[in-house]
Amino acid sequence: MTYFLPQADAVLRAARGLALAHPGLIEVNTSPLYLRARTSNPSRTVALVAGGGSGHEPLHTGLLGPGGLDAVCPGEVFASPHNRQIYEASVAAAKSDGVLLIIKNYTGDVINFQIAAERLRHDGIPVATVLVDDDLATDKKDAATGRRGTAATVVLEKLLGAFADQGAKLVELVRLGVEIVARSRSLAVAARAQTSPSTAAPAFELSPGTLDYGVGIHGERGTRTIDHRPVEELVRQMTDDLLGALPARQDKVLVVVNGLGATTSLELHAIGSILYDLLTARGIQPLAIVPGTFTAALDMAGFSITLTHMKAEWEDLWTGPTGTPLQLPSLTLTPDTAATIVTEPAPTEAHVSEAPAGRAVLDRYSMIVSQVRDNLTTLDQLVGDGDFGDNLLGGVRRAVKLNESGTDGMAALAKAFLNDVGGTSGPLFGLLFQHLATVSWPDDQAPDAPAVAEAARSSLAAIHRAGGAEVGDCTLVDALAPAIDALAAATDSPFTAAAEAAIQGALNTASLTPRRGRASYVGERAIGVPDPGAFGVALLFTAIADIYEPATAARLPDPQHITSR
Repeated sequence: MTYFLPQADAVLRAARGLALAHPGLIEVNTSPLYLRARTSNPSRTVALVAGGGSGHEPLHTGLLGPGGLDAVCPGEVFASPHNRQIYEASVAAAKSDGVLLIIKNYTGDVINFQIAAERLRHDGIPVATVLVDDDLATDKKDAATGRRGTAATVVLEKLLGAFADQGAKLVELVRLGVEIVARSRSLAVAARAQTSPSTAAPAFELSPGTLDYGVGIHGERGTRTIDHRPVEELVRQMTDDLLGALPARQDKVLVVVNGLGATTSLELHAIGSILYDLLTARGIQPLAIVPGTFTAALDMAGFSITLTHMKAEWEDLWTGPTGTPLQLPSLTLTPDTAATIVTEPAPTEAHVSEAPAGRAVLDRYSMIVSQVRDNLTTLDQLVGDGDFGDNLLGGVRRAVKLNESGTDGMAALAKAFLNDVGGTSGPLFGLLFQHLATVSWPDDQAPDAPAVAEAARSSLAAIHRAGGAEVGDCTLVDALAPAIDALAAATDSPFTAAAEAAIQGALNTASLTPRRGRASYVGERAIGVPDPGAFGVALLFTAIADIYEPATAARLPDPQHITSR
């Protein structure tokens, strides 16, 4: 079992946990299982009841309460609730003008909700249904079952909840619900299937470098498999498909970027930004960009996009107040509210020189780091968070751009790492480069080795003051300190000697127990893995030796070999 769920009564216990997390808002009926809102707007005359299989949370239960649903009926994982659950929840929640049942278009849901509706009619309770069928991937004219119901359900429940709070009658709610569904389409893509609760294995396999396009929220395979592509291209393709399925006039849309369970907030917000740019470039105003996990497929790695072609009178419904566990963003975007990004000014022409100094060392260092980035990432993943290779290369590439704009090579490294490279090691490398930049680094002759040694020793002191690292702590200091000593002592080929000492110092960190930095959190488990930051220093001195002492530098080991794991 890969989920942290109880072996028995998992759905019931989760329902109880939701009620405990929102005291006074939700009551849980156990036999049959349903959840009911304890309060509602006194103007409401129709109860809204929804439900479906579990594993899609926070769908349905997140919108339970004032401004949302009156009752929710959860089935077992990916299984429809029983008609008795729906019937008894509806009887308990019914108001003076009856009950509206919200149904996602799946066979089991449709049958059980319709049977519950028949039982309610038999009891004389006014009842109507709205069917959600927004999934573009299943839009096939020859399929009797029709499109599946997916993440547009969230939009529907929010808008209908606000309308019900205005005292809307049953027929009015049905009319609005049908129109919202008709003006909404969703499309989902996945890079990994959800884990099956019964087998603890992915529900289906995807070949490396592929995506399933058009997946369902129960883990149904996509309508086709496509090559993995940059997210900008993927989102553009999905957007084009969705816009082609909506009404021709698409001046304002509501955008829901929905995670399928294992997709991070970072990814969803980035996708929202891409969508905003794509839509505004087409003259379409996104009224709101709504990123988050709203309709999950357990732990599927993927996302869906829902576009709803909004009518002007629906905007107030979207921004209406709610008292539900899930609070959807209500901001209506305008060009003024969206234009909040401050960009760094471009360098002026006055700062540009035709031949920036120190280019040779910077270019060589950039080439070496590019070659070993993946190796450094692998080392960092074994003892840290795996970002060192990308951070080091990103900072070096930033320095290359600054150098091209006229900044001296070592000074460009200092500026890039001090100003733009985060994490622990980035600013510390910035201190090293800052002190080395006090020395002249001509491309056509070697700098004064004692001056370089003195500058490097000053950087070592600064690094110690900033982070406290000493020799033996398994950090970049374990490469920098011996390099400085070798550089100061050598009478012949001092930069090659410094590189050799730095390389050996980096390799020696494999036998140390980390006492500083992120690797210290894993303690003795890091023994056997050399510190990637120490290699970053060794690679710098290797680049310096390659430029100024090419004959003796030829004896230095291959950077890819020493950093490989």
